[in-house]
Amino acid sequence: MTSFDLFASAGGEPDGGGADLQAPLAVRMRPRDLDEVRGQQEVLRPGSPLRRLVEGSVSAVTGPMSAILWGPPGTGKTTLAHLVATAADRDFVQLSAVTAGVKDVRAAMEGAARARSLYGRQTVLFLDEIHRFSKAQQDALLPGVENREVVLVAATTENPSFSVIAPLLSRSILVTLESLTREEVGEVIDAALTDERGLAGGYDLADEARDHLVAIAGGDARRALTSLEAAAGVADGDVPFGPDTPKTIPLTLAHVEQAVARAAVRYDRTGDQHYDVASAFIKSMRGSDVDAALHYLARQLEAGEDPRFIARRIVIAASEDVGLGDPTALQTAVAAMHAVAQIGMPEARIILAQAVVHNALAPKSNAAYTGINEAIADVRAGKVQAVPAHLRGSGYTQASDRAAGASGGAKVEGYVYAHDQPDGVATQQYLPDDLHAELAERSYYRPTDRGFEARLQDRWAWLRERLRRR
Repeated sequence: MTSFDLFASAGGEPDGGGADLQAPLAVRMRPRDLDEVRGQQEVLRPGSPLRRLVEGSVSAVTGPMSAILWGPPGTGKTTLAHLVATAADRDFVQLSAVTAGVKDVRAAMEGAARARSLYGRQTVLFLDEIHRFSKAQQDALLPGVENREVVLVAATTENPSFSVIAPLLSRSILVTLESLTREEVGEVIDAALTDERGLAGGYDLADEARDHLVAIAGGDARRALTSLEAAAGVADGDVPFGPDTPKTIPLTLAHVEQAVARAAVRYDRTGDQHYDVASAFIKSMRGSDVDAALHYLARQLEAGEDPRFIARRIVIAASEDVGLGDPTALQTAVAAMHAVAQIGMPEARIILAQAVVHNALAPKSNAAYTGINEAIADVRAGKVQAVPAHLRGSGYTQASDRAAGASGGAKVEGYVYAHDQPDGVATQQYLPDDLHAELAERSYYRPTDRGFEARLQDRWAWLRERLRRR
């Protein structure tokens, strides 16, 4: 059985001949073998299940496994599915869960069964966006996968644990793909500029234009190539036809900006602009200016800054600048950091914005931050006298010889177990002698009168009176 294959004319021959120049650049530049694949080194390492599936090096006993490819757009899911079919000389059938139904799936299965029975050929069924299939539609795949009438390669941008039925997951290998790095996207662009299937050396791409293409791609190779092709079209319009037509057409930043309707953000991820914008971002949250904080967040994201870097800065600010003014700000920031790592762009912008708004609006307190800094300063100044005897550990040799205290609820002379006290506070010396006296007059932690921390002031004062009493 055959079906319409987007890639039949692009990369179907090892020498690259026969490429359809009317096809989109992203299709023409689709890798023809594993050596041309950019990124995904981990899942394509020698001996990995996916690489073995692509190479056809599977056991004659077990046969090829089906695979579910999970990752953001433009990371090579369709490419890898095509390689699974072509590299091992298998038939290739492509369906989209957006338009296909149970009838289409069954027709594909029947065709695959005939190909195997009559010609001994394996069929790869590539199902794009499998998360859009209902449970009943996914159930229709099970017999063919179970009997290996087809090698199912399904692609999804959503977590398969929630979008793919368990029986199908258990019969497939799960391959998690990552967004391409900036360097890898740059390599994709460079290859398209020179390859005969691509722009064949006909354009001279300016460095700043290349940087902008990499930034707006967001790790998506398809987006990078689509933007490059559009920019080349704009550049063509600026070149006069006739004897004065240059052999190599200049492709500038202005062409890219016009093609993608998106201005380049002046932002060097390793230079002064990186630090200036990041500093302004943090200070805007600290200063409670929500609009400014969101502005600098947008500038970082539009310039291609790693959203995980931004999330880490928000976590730090939630503790350094908000602290106990609003303890939930740190919870929001940490949750955002983990969510961003799992989801990626472009949806990560929403999560980051929520954490930024929470940080900016929250009452501010740096009391915990200044407290640890002052404590560290005293330690570095040499204020490290012996731990009071009744607080020392008892879980080591010679502890009893040193009149050590006890951990937990054990009773030893001199140590008061806090849980035995009516109010849960044991009035005894905890600091070394020098600091016990000194901190009767000052304190590392000094709560503010803002937000939640204001509610801690009375208890803090009461505890100090109990514990610093001479």
